[in-house]
Amino acid sequence: MAVVLCTGTDLALMETRRLILQEAGHKVVTAAKPPEIAAACSKHAFDVAVIGQSISADSKRSDASLIRRHCPSAKILELYPANQHKIIEDADSWLEVPAEVPQELAQRVSRLANPEAKQLPRTKPIRRLD
Repeated sequence: MAVVLCTGTDLALMETRRLILQEAGHKVVTAAKPPEIAAACSKHAFDVAVIGQSISADSKRSDASLIRRHCPSAKILELYPANQHKIIEDADSWLEVPAEVPQELAQRVSRLANPEAKQLPRTKPIRRLD
């Protein structure tokens, strides 16, 4: 089990991520604004911080910097939409969404939190039919 910080601006997406990760056995804390992130870091020892895809590029960089300062042991997983590129150059991992979520999200968090553990097989992304 990993202790995970999820950040973002879309509360519905953050709730979806929280449910996916909790179902996979992780403890999840959500924070939408920098003061909430700093407060969460002071209360928890996070293994992984997931930075959401709907955050602006400047806010992603700022959140990553804040997490590195206040939660130095947390690995950063940046989520990014398919029509954009990775923003946080020093993130520990990146995940394009929605193509690889939800299966890959829980697996990626587990791998970041415990890199020595046996790796789970990769799953194929679900294709949307809309």
